[in-house]
Amino acid sequence: MIINTGQRTDIPAFYSEWFANRLKEGFVCVRNPFHMEQVSRYRLDPSVVDVIGFCTKNPSPMFPYMDLLKDYGQFWFMTITPYGRDIEPNVPDKHQMLREFQKLSGIVGTSSIAWRYDPILLSDRYSIAYHLRAFETMAAALQGYTETVVISFIDLYQKVRKNFPEARLVTAEERITLGKAIIESAARHGMRVRTCAEGNELAPYGADCSGCMRIADYEKAIGKSLNVPKRKGAREACSCYLACDIGAYSTCQHFCRYCYANSDPSKVRENYAKHDPRSPFLIGHYTENDIIHDVPQKSWIDVRTRLMEPLDL
Repeated sequence: MIINTGQRTDIPAFYSEWFANRLKEGFVCVRNPFHMEQVSRYRLDPSVVDVIGFCTKNPSPMFPYMDLLKDYGQFWFMTITPYGRDIEPNVPDKHQMLREFQKLSGIVGTSSIAWRYDPILLSDRYSIAYHLRAFETMAAALQGYTETVVISFIDLYQKVRKNFPEARLVTAEERITLGKAIIESAARHGMRVRTCAEGNELAPYGADCSGCMRIADYEKAIGKSLNVPKRKGAREACSCYLACDIGAYSTCQHFCRYCYANSDPSKVRENYAKHDPRSPFLIGHYTENDIIHDVPQKSWIDVRTRLMEPLDL
């Protein structure tokens, strides 16, 4: 099966010690965000977890614990954008993050890491010209360290409208102009552009619009075929395979203004105060009202594929 860590928060950046403890103890508890008393308990064991997916803006705090992941398949998305602290208040220096991307790529391999340059937003400061200069610089720095860059344009979810009221949608004309230039720049640096929930608008210009977190990507990362149960994406426009996520909403301290997962900065601080690295839960502990469900788990690796692999003699 596949465990994800990054649709709700940035675990490597802020909760790496907790996650390391979960790997050591071999299980994790996750509250249903809509029915908090309902708890899913997952085994963290490479015999049943084929791949762990990560989405992060800062993998550095996880580096001391990478040995704990060596028996798991891994796929990492690392987001590096050109925004300043006016948009991403707590994201570390971007030049340093480019170096950390290079380091992470050296650990997991280019098939197990992708760069996310998203969401793309426009303003007087962050103009089309600004984006194209920034993208070219970053792509040059990441050449040879990944084969994929994912782009998307800002969506004005309710939480985004609340925390970033001056944000505006990017027009179709702007999306085409930016998309075409980014696709060309990425190609010069050995990368293919994938779009995230943007339809097929950029397909005629060379973008891969088939999804950014596909089963095929996990399979390439681990070198094995997976027989997976059918699952719908997170939203209608999403064709990705989003499996079990062990994070929690309103817990990411990057405080990015475009974030769909944080309701309010004060709520994030309140939740973080309840974080205990020794707890099975990302936030808080067991309560007397908890209804624990041990999730049935099994490996999805295609046995026929494994039988075709050469034996170690």
